[in-house]
Amino acid sequence: MRELTRQQIEELYADLLTLREGSRLLLENSTEGAKPVGLDQPIGRLSRMDAMQQQSMSQANLRIARQRLTQIETALRRHSEKEYGFCVDCGENIGYGRLKARPEAPFCLDCQSQRERK
Repeated sequence: MRELTRQQIEELYADLLTLREGSRLLLENSTEGAKPVGLDQPIGRLSRMDAMQQQSMSQANLRIARQRLTQIETALRRHSEKEYGFCVDCGENIGYGRLKARPEAPFCLDCQSQRERK
């Protein structure tokens, strides 16, 4: 696989910065829905169950968003250390197409596939 050009790295770096800002905003705006459902809220039993399900989904979405933000921050750190674009498992180039789709990806397609099979 070809090594990334300087222009591609800078384009992906800009993508990471945009993703980081979007993820931070998403986390700031999503914490309200993940708060516990109060037992003193004057809603019916089914409405309370629906609210609890919504809360559970919001909490799961927050976990995923936090995990992705961590991956983005790690990718930005790897960029500053001149290690961005290389698989953390095998050291091979990750590939521009994969990074364009998922700029925070730490693994090449082969290593990611192996991890998913396990």
